[in-house]
Amino acid sequence: MTESESGAAAMGERTAWRPFLELWSREWVAGHDPRYDAPLAEEVVRDTWLGFAPAREAEVAAAEARLGRRLPPSLREFLLVTNGWRDAGNFIYRLAGTEELEWLRDTDDRSWIEVYQDIAGEDAEDTADTEDTADGSAEGLADEGGDAFGEFNDDEPEPYGVREARVLARSLRLSLDGDAAVMLLDPDDVGEDGEWAGYWLAAWSGEGPERHDSFHDLMRRQWRSFHALRRPPGPTRDRWDAEVEKARLAALAGEVDGPLAVFAEAHEFGNQRADVLGVQMKALLGDWQRWVVDLLWHRPHDAEILRGPLFAAELLPLLLRQDELAERHALRPLARLKEHAPQSVRDLVAAYEQRRRQPGFRLSFGPPEFDAAVHAVADRLAEAPAFQASDTPARRPGGLLAVLYAGDGPVPHPDPLTSPRHVRALRAELCADAWPDLRAALRLWRPVCEDHIAPISLLAHPVLAQLITPERGREILTTARG
Repeated sequence: MTESESGAAAMGERTAWRPFLELWSREWVAGHDPRYDAPLAEEVVRDTWLGFAPAREAEVAAAEARLGRRLPPSLREFLLVTNGWRDAGNFIYRLAGTEELEWLRDTDDRSWIEVYQDIAGEDAEDTADTEDTADGSAEGLADEGGDAFGEFNDDEPEPYGVREARVLARSLRLSLDGDAAVMLLDPDDVGEDGEWAGYWLAAWSGEGPERHDSFHDLMRRQWRSFHALRRPPGPTRDRWDAEVEKARLAALAGEVDGPLAVFAEAHEFGNQRADVLGVQMKALLGDWQRWVVDLLWHRPHDAEILRGPLFAAELLPLLLRQDELAERHALRPLARLKEHAPQSVRDLVAAYEQRRRQPGFRLSFGPPEFDAAVHAVADRLAEAPAFQASDTPARRPGGLLAVLYAGDGPVPHPDPLTSPRHVRALRAELCADAWPDLRAALRLWRPVCEDHIAPISLLAHPVLAQLITPERGREILTTARG
């Protein structure tokens, strides 16, 4: 790349930073809640700008000379737009300007390094007191075959904390103030574009250092997390609301991967509707219990989900079935709802449980025509001997030793025609025969509300849940519905 091309690329990145940061500032101010948030600075309110004046090229060069390294492109251009930044997400209150950039080990925040050295089981002085090199790293941290943390067998993974402490000991601190959280750049992890890997680390996250490819990507992460928690009014929220609606219509038309990708990205911006829509699709693609728990475990107070028709008609039957199937120590959202949900929701759950205990109770799958067609398939399968037999091996009382030393002769071999493997094979054949009838019934399905895009209550039926394999679930989703 020529010098003129490099200059043009830098200017392009600089002009890309400005509108992004202006949007961030507008949406941050719009989402500010004076009841809970610290007051905004007078100049932030006046100018709708979380940044400061741009750094001069000479100031950036002086910082690079002091640090002994040329700063990565995205940070450099950021500083030439704003020399520091306020509120880089919900938990970082201030980013450094050119005069405030320092190596983490030289700051009061060096305790981050010591924490991970302790986790690794090493003396905190092993790396912190090594001689600094001109490029900002520390000697002895990354030698071939051995380092300040000791030598490790190549066939065994390093203990947790060793790599993390090594990265922290050489990192550049970006954040000046945060809620037990810090933002960093690693000068020894450099991409082909010259960008240093960025790290987000919070003591309360339980995740350890979270790596990103660049300062640019790290800032985007902070921006997304701000939207996920605050959902501020503005162009970003409006955009994702529109994208999710387009994806909903595409999903009903039979598209799968495209809508799922949109829902996943919208989730990063806190779009709750995307979560509700995406869970329905993912449940049909396999592991439905996981997705139901994922949606409802953290939302025991969420009236928007719990008081809608989708919960009563589709999610509640799945919730009760998940509670029956859950292992002893698994998460059980049903119990959480009974304790923490609004009273109207708890009354709804109690009434449904009471109906479910009554003789002759049958799950409802939706409109009468669809419901009748689905029950015809389910009843036919349930009446087959293969679905009335157990598909798990019977256990003889007393365990293995009792069987071996019972003294009453050899244990007879089970009948191969009634073995669990044979039962499962028969069930698979019956499901394959019944699948065309269930697939044909899909033309009769209708959603109970706008956010209902798939007949997930089918999975609450013990027999139909075996019929709907991930492959057949995808076939349901690729069928135009509603």
